[in-house]
Amino acid sequence: MRCVEAMPETNFEMHASNPVEKKFWGRLTLSQATAQYYFTRESLIQRLMHQFKYKGQKELGKQLGKMMGESLKNSNRFTIDALIPLPLFPAKEKKRGYNQATVLCEGIAEGLQVPVWKDVVIRSQYTDTQTKKGRIERWQNMEGKFELVKPDAVSNKHVMLVDDVITTGATLEACGAELLKGKDVKLSIGVLCFAER
Repeated sequence: MRCVEAMPETNFEMHASNPVEKKFWGRLTLSQATAQYYFTRESLIQRLMHQFKYKGQKELGKQLGKMMGESLKNSNRFTIDALIPLPLFPAKEKKRGYNQATVLCEGIAEGLQVPVWKDVVIRSQYTDTQTKKGRIERWQNMEGKFELVKPDAVSNKHVMLVDDVITTGATLEACGAELLKGKDVKLSIGVLCFAER
């Protein structure tokens, strides 16, 4: 596990107004936001993410989630009621065999001792991959693609929306805006990796 200690931690969880929180300023009302690691090409974290996301290495993803959960717990900034994985479109999840955000949530939940709510918000429409799109295209691609199907579950709750990587934040913004339609919802965002564009 020594290689994991060499991964580029952000320590964003310790600081208000960190770069993830700033991404959403003026776009989404958040309590807190954080990312565990900096994502860079050809790095160890990129290789680990590839193994986890595309090669079926769920245990690796759960371990990364556990490490994230410990960091969140130690920061004392994140007092949340539940974790919500960013949903995949059902056909995409079936093809991959799992939702990587759900696996991360399962690991985080062990550290924070909170439940994972998988079916509160759904991805109601298929979307093309975001990787080759610019910021405006990403937002247009995601607009209206999520649906809050259990608004009562999140009412008066502080939930953390979780995903594996944040680039422009368009996908998290679209899903987060849908969650905020619940009554008196407080929203935080937690991602494993922060990719600067």
